[in-house]
Amino acid sequence: MESKRSKYALVILSFFCIALIIVTSVRDGFLEPLRTGVGYFLIPVQSGVNRAGTLIYNEITDYTRFKGAVEENQRLKEQIDMLTEENVRLQAEKFELERLRDLYQLDQDYQQYEKIGARVIAKDSGDWFQVFRINKGSADGVRVDANVIAGGGLVGIVTDVGANYATVRSIIDDMSRVSGMSQQSGDSCIVAGDLTLFSEKRLRVTGIKQDGDVKDGDRIVTSHTSSKYLPGILIGYATDITTDDTRLTKSGYLVPVAKFNNLQEVLVILQLKEDPMQAEALGQEVQE
Repeated sequence: MESKRSKYALVILSFFCIALIIVTSVRDGFLEPLRTGVGYFLIPVQSGVNRAGTLIYNEITDYTRFKGAVEENQRLKEQIDMLTEENVRLQAEKFELERLRDLYQLDQDYQQYEKIGARVIAKDSGDWFQVFRINKGSADGVRVDANVIAGGGLVGIVTDVGANYATVRSIIDDMSRVSGMSQQSGDSCIVAGDLTLFSEKRLRVTGIKQDGDVKDGDRIVTSHTSSKYLPGILIGYATDITTDDTRLTKSGYLVPVAKFNNLQEVLVILQLKEDPMQAEALGQEVQE
């Protein structure tokens, strides 16, 4: 029933529209008053319809533009995220390449020693790498007392070895003592680890003879008299060398060349200072 009423209403409106079209189209004079009346009725309706249409069109256009802008914004965000991730990856690769270049240069500086590269996999709590673990061990030829270098010079010494790992105590640890000497004069000294002092990026240098020629800026390297450290490995640079109160010795500080706040790769020297295997081989050669 409702459907039939809708159909009738549609038919009536259709005839009404057709009649209006005919009225407004016919040019006979007797229809002029009617056409004028219809015009008074249609013009406001047409204006309203036009305004409504324009508003709807503008809304649709604005919505389409807004939707497009949102989609473009999302696409740009995804592109920025991708570029940021790529930039981070490239920066990481750049820093790694620089570190590997430094290790390669270090390897060239100490060609006389057989070495193996290792990656730092763990460290003790704290800001500095005073004791840390590497991913190479006895299976790779690493032994206790093996010297460890990185960042241009001496880092520390191996204190414990497993099949696939080794523990390293660095020269900044409170228990570390390294027999050193001035590369310029050959005069000896002791480089002592001190974590409290290292907060100033310095280590303590003691045991310099009163007449010893160790001065600010001297390159301090491992001494030939050291029982565990191989000779000639750069430790750092002397600074603030002064005469002690006893007037018998001098002391001061050393700025290490290695960076102990961000060790990631190191070189382990496989040759030991006192190598029983090499001594035995040498003894056999002498007997022959």
